Amino acid sequence: MATFKPNVPVVQKAPVVSIDVTAASPLAVGKHTFILTVVDDSGNESDKVSIDIIVQDTDRPTAVLDLVDKSGNIIATPIVAPGASFILSAARSMDATGKITEYRFTMDPA
Repeated sequence: MATFKPNVPVVQKAPVVSIDVTAASPLAVGKHTFILTVVDDSGNESDKVSIDIIVQDTDRPTAVLDLVDKSGNIIATPIVAPGASFILSAARSMDATGKITEYRFTMDPA
């Protein structure tokens, strides 16, 4: 079991890590981004990749945003070519106790 702290890498030889959540160390409701960098036997580091994990509050809606192709299939690695158009989908957003009535898409200027 690994202990995660913000911006502190958990370094290990094994390719799988367990995120064990307890009452003493919970993950807050909302989005949590985990980043992976791998290093080869020559010491070369990969580019960073990330995954967003959503801890869902069952009373509030949960927004999920995906990059999809023209057929609606989720693109696992959200990378697009310069000048290329793309499609964002919030179709996997959900509300366990109600119905989503509005989707607000905003581009972060960062």
